[in-house]
Amino acid sequence: MQSLILGILLAYVLFLIVLGVLDAKKAKDFDDFAVAGKKQKAFPVTLSILATVLGASTTMGIADTSFKLGFPAVWWLWFGAIGLILQAVFISKKVRELNASTLPGAAGILAGKPAEIALAAIIVISWIGVIAGQLVALYGLLNFILGKDSKAVFIVVALVIVIYTCFGGQLSVVRTDMLQFIFIAIGVVATFVYLMFFANGIGASSFDFHLLNEGYPPMNLFNQFFIIGGVYFLGPDIMSRNLISKSAKTAKRSALVSGIVLIGYAVIIVMIGLWVRANVSVDELGEQHALMYLMANVIPKPVMVLLFIGLVSAILSSIDTCIVNASSIFVNNILRKENVNLIRATVIVIGLISLAFTLLNQGDIITMLSGAYSVYTPGVICPLLVAILVYKKKELRRGMWLAAVICGGVFGLVGAYFPGLLAALNLPLLVLSNLSLIGMGISLILALASVKWTSCPSTEIKEEVCENL
Repeated sequence: MQSLILGILLAYVLFLIVLGVLDAKKAKDFDDFAVAGKKQKAFPVTLSILATVLGASTTMGIADTSFKLGFPAVWWLWFGAIGLILQAVFISKKVRELNASTLPGAAGILAGKPAEIALAAIIVISWIGVIAGQLVALYGLLNFILGKDSKAVFIVVALVIVIYTCFGGQLSVVRTDMLQFIFIAIGVVATFVYLMFFANGIGASSFDFHLLNEGYPPMNLFNQFFIIGGVYFLGPDIMSRNLISKSAKTAKRSALVSGIVLIGYAVIIVMIGLWVRANVSVDELGEQHALMYLMANVIPKPVMVLLFIGLVSAILSSIDTCIVNASSIFVNNILRKENVNLIRATVIVIGLISLAFTLLNQGDIITMLSGAYSVYTPGVICPLLVAILVYKKKELRRGMWLAAVICGGVFGLVGAYFPGLLAALNLPLLVLSNLSLIGMGISLILALASVKWTSCPSTEIKEEVCENL
């Protein structure tokens, strides 16, 4: 079986490299490489959104959380779905009509160059943590499926991701995302069907549809709505799918359909975790991921292979999107260049940094991703949303707007990565556990304060007149 798995994995990664080489010929300029020519139709954009969001946290991570918390684990993805639907309703069209190539580029249009650079720095730094989190999941999956420490295989697969992304850029990412989403769907649905219809199901006495319980109190709803939902609403990877769309209408439709599909997927992956919760004891599971336990002990080999390929696809589809976006943002918005070869070099550098970080710091998937989101969300979401909504209607005090970004980001950074410092200050537990949310609220207040609510003259009058209001 191990030889079969290795053979399938080898064929898979070689196919991805071939796609990357073929797409390299099409990536003739910056827009081709960074935003797939800004001409993608609704179907590939929708599948690319879904493939991007269905990574390690939304497969292995959600199944594990379902085992620990029960049905309330569904909220992680439901808040993501809500974020996508709200994006479609309120901002998809507005963002696409800016015709930017990156999210920080959109911020530059809305609030000036300092805003562009600040957002770019936050995204690049935070998303190295996101990439490393996905790589940690990949390493653990390969070790499990091959039955030994597979560092060499892991490094090869990680380098393949970097290589095909380096060749084809966003064009390769979109094409591979479509294939990878199909594999994800087949693997997860096949596992769900087997467990529910051929392995005794969950059983009515063991299943609980409650959306809140002792492990998931009401305050978690408020917190995750903003922190997790915010990333799906206005995150750089999700919005990058907006920017590759051929039109504002395509961007809006893709976000809406993706949100609706994600609601159903959330129930399926949580039900898989609940099957493990109902049929496997804590001692039996031990330190294993719930999905890995199923692969080793429950599902038949054909389903196991499908699930393995689906999990690999879920992880790869998130990693390649993060790498190409972070690299494009670094080159375009920090270095102020539109050089494709320079982006390719940055893809290699960011990929290797993330790989090194993974090998040195193997940690919990959800913790790593939540830490990265906790920095990005309070620092970016509210100020950028305010800037989008008032664009061409009101002027911004750009210094105050930038202060909103910095203040929110600092709160998130301290809360996520410096808990020891906070503990020494003897702050109330309510404050300590919701620091990112507090930072988000402060950034919203500052962002609203940055708006010049006094009516500004028409755009034909020089900007200096507005500045004096």
